[in-house]
Amino acid sequence: MSERATRGERPARADRPAQIDPIAEARRQWLDHGWADAAPGMTLVTSVNRAQQLLEARVEGVLRPFSLSFARFEVLRLLAFTREGRMPMQSAVRRLQVHPTSVTSTVDRLVRDGLVTRERHPTDGRATVLTITDAGRALVERATAALNDEAFTATGLEAEELAELVRIIALLRKRSGDFEDPRPAPEPL
Repeated sequence: MSERATRGERPARADRPAQIDPIAEARRQWLDHGWADAAPGMTLVTSVNRAQQLLEARVEGVLRPFSLSFARFEVLRLLAFTREGRMPMQSAVRRLQVHPTSVTSTVDRLVRDGLVTRERHPTDGRATVLTITDAGRALVERATAALNDEAFTATGLEAEELAELVRIIALLRKRSGDFEDPRPAPEPL
């Protein structure tokens, strides 16, 4: 029995495809039990969760040879995108949209591995600035190339399908309060 199975987790991908769609079967059960009004929402939540498992398994598989999790990759990539390879920790927390404790834990491992350093903020003694090291930059560039080749360009969807799915998910995120449309900039004087 696998370690995942002993922890009660579903595998990210079965050795063979299921003979029936378990989510469609769950939907049928919802309908049979008189929960027709909730069946579409249950189907959405279950479908998105399963899609996340499948995508996450692919990404984690690509990153495994680099000894990176997706969380560690995201921090490195975020820092590498900046002009100077530096960013205040609070800015990283906001942009990554995860709990500060999770970012701190991820950064601790990156610092331990020599991929990121922590520095005092030059003007705010309570703040920390994260800086990507040369080793971190080299690693994230190699990992990005692998992800682009093996995961991000091989989604299993056509370009139009992918764009529509991203649009719909963005609509769900926006209506859930995840982000707002930017305010229009005033005309210059």
